[in-house]
Amino acid sequence: MAETSYDCVVIGSGPGGYVAAIRAAQLDMRTAVVEKDVIGGRCLNYACIPAKAVLRTADVLSEIDDAEEFGLRVAGREIDFPTVAARRDKVVKTLTGGVSGLFKKNSIDYLEGVGVLTADGQVRVGDDVIDARAVLLATGSIPRPIPGVQFGGRVVDTAGAWLLGELPESMTVVGAGASGTEIASAFARLGTRMTLIEALPRVLPTEDADISKAAERGLKKQGMEIRTDTTVDDVDSGDRKVTFSAGGESLESEYLVIAAGRGPDVEGLGLQQAGVELDERGLVKVDGAQRTTREGVYAIGDLVAGPMLAHKASEEGILAVEDAAGLPTQAIDHVDIPRATFCTPNVASFGLTEAQAREAGYDVTVGKVQYGAVGGGAVYGDRSGVIKIVGETRYGELLGGHICGAKATELIQELVNAKELEGGYPEVARMVHGHPTLSEAVMEAARAADGWLIHG
Repeated sequence: MAETSYDCVVIGSGPGGYVAAIRAAQLDMRTAVVEKDVIGGRCLNYACIPAKAVLRTADVLSEIDDAEEFGLRVAGREIDFPTVAARRDKVVKTLTGGVSGLFKKNSIDYLEGVGVLTADGQVRVGDDVIDARAVLLATGSIPRPIPGVQFGGRVVDTAGAWLLGELPESMTVVGAGASGTEIASAFARLGTRMTLIEALPRVLPTEDADISKAAERGLKKQGMEIRTDTTVDDVDSGDRKVTFSAGGESLESEYLVIAAGRGPDVEGLGLQQAGVELDERGLVKVDGAQRTTREGVYAIGDLVAGPMLAHKASEEGILAVEDAAGLPTQAIDHVDIPRATFCTPNVASFGLTEAQAREAGYDVTVGKVQYGAVGGGAVYGDRSGVIKIVGETRYGELLGGHICGAKATELIQELVNAKELEGGYPEVARMVHGHPTLSEAVMEAARAADGWLIHG
């Protein structure tokens, strides 16, 4: 049974909410988490985790299809998609069960229901009003349809794609950002006839232009059709297919997936009556400690400014409850949060693109190296991957790191860590790296930025 008062009440149990709750409990705060859906929130149940589970299946299939290059012949390979879906669901259950276990371990109360802020800044759950010294809003985001289109039938959001129970013959994804390219890459390799549509001139349009081009080359090798500078109109969802117009041409597909953006999930939270203000974009206003305009109420993750990333939400949640506990805190620098896209080829980045750095007035130096420049690229079968470091010449500062290729989502962390520890590309260039590894290419890119590339 829920208590009538807590030191900390968290609304939302996704990666931001549950991590914040555990940290609050570690700080001896009596803590409760309110969840209107299922434990783990959207990330664990509908987005990040099911996505990566299906992508991992596609990765294994790609390795099988490439096995002959390594002297292995795999006869009769076939896709059992119901088993793929069952494994996906098992992974989700394992991780959400882990969150439940962590709540019990840390004596965190889990309250099922809709959490609403009251006028005096407390939390109403059903008929119960809970007194809270600190309230943390962590409700995440919801999908946005494109203009003139509504979700329903065979027009689905990203969760609808990842949670399919059978493998579709054809699929069209609208939006070639991180979510859209992941879906396209997974299902194209699993055998779905895939079309990827983007209104802007290139896929992954927020990434560095060189990385975007490399990613598009890799995606096209998977057999998908990519249409950029293209918008979708006249959508009609039928029983078996969706018909629509793309760039003036009539097309059809078994499913139309809208992956063109998300908005904060603030409806029904009682923000206005509690005095919690929004900014001009509809996001919750917060300061560097995640404090809202209502004393004692904090907000994190997709509700506030910055990239919509699970790891960003988690760190903001820790920051917020540490502030609530009276500990000194430091605001998170959004530009240096690593960004990871798990399509094939992997794409990962942090900081400024080359274009952004030049626009900001830096004296820019660039180091760019392909994986094939080092032994690991040849050994592990990815010579086309590329690493790009953006730096400034006066102090050797790392302004940005951008990688497209195998293990990019792991390799980027070295550059993030170097930046956070106040190192620059000259320091990365002189760090001893193991051989033969892909990480040697990171070192060589740093050497290229510093003007003394060895392998290349």
